[in-house]
Amino acid sequence: MKKARFGLRSVGAASAVLLVVFVSGCGTVGDDPDASASAPQGAVGGRYLAGEAVKAMAQLETLPVKGLGPRTGYSRDEFGPAWADTDHNGCDTRNDILARDLTNETFKSGTNNCVVTTGTLADKYTGTTINFVRGQNTSAAVHIDHIVALGDAWQKGGQQLSTDQREELANDPLNLMAVGGHTNSAKGDKDAAAWLPPNTAFRCDYVSKQVVIKAKYSLWVSQAEHEAILDILEGCKCTAVDSGVRPQLGRGPAASVFWDPDTPFSLPTIVGAREDH
Repeated sequence: MKKARFGLRSVGAASAVLLVVFVSGCGTVGDDPDASASAPQGAVGGRYLAGEAVKAMAQLETLPVKGLGPRTGYSRDEFGPAWADTDHNGCDTRNDILARDLTNETFKSGTNNCVVTTGTLADKYTGTTINFVRGQNTSAAVHIDHIVALGDAWQKGGQQLSTDQREELANDPLNLMAVGGHTNSAKGDKDAAAWLPPNTAFRCDYVSKQVVIKAKYSLWVSQAEHEAILDILEGCKCTAVDSGVRPQLGRGPAASVFWDPDTPFSLPTIVGAREDH
């Protein structure tokens, strides 16, 4: 699978002001003598997570706030064939994501390490471990979730996307994650105002991802959704949380999403943005 590449664009003085305003009054884990007892084991310094929250909050403010569009005409088919091989690596998207997100995975012989037959999922939505075994009665234990659900996307700008852009959204590794089937079914097409991961340690990452994805595909948020995301991010900016997540694009070593405070403050800008829900 080819790795998607994201450019970075400095947002200049305005972003620096946002950084000061949002983080003002927030210490780091090192500032709190009791932090080692209260922070999760392996938690990163608070200023790193504060940086990610600040970036997400700033980008959230760039998203249009509108009401829901009509659901009329929505179907999964509007986003192209399910799990197409959009990167032309000879393997469908579902198996690409399983191979990326599972550990100890095994593959069906003769498929060039494409079809995943078994593996272990550390489910970020619940904080539990799920054993995956491919089979008619067992595969559904692990779904591939669209972090921004396709039904939600359809009602918030997705109808205005081209056919190619909708298929790209449905197969974009940035918008996909292997999760427990029951939890994904409970989520359905809900946005952040109606559903959040039961694992509270993952909520900062979850809503931040939704903001980035919606910005990438020119989708909007509802007022209730905007408030729900902002509420989560407000709680993230002063808190060190290690959700165990190191998101990655494509196969290979995971890449940290935590902001390095020694680099210029910037927001991702996407060039040419061309079931599982």
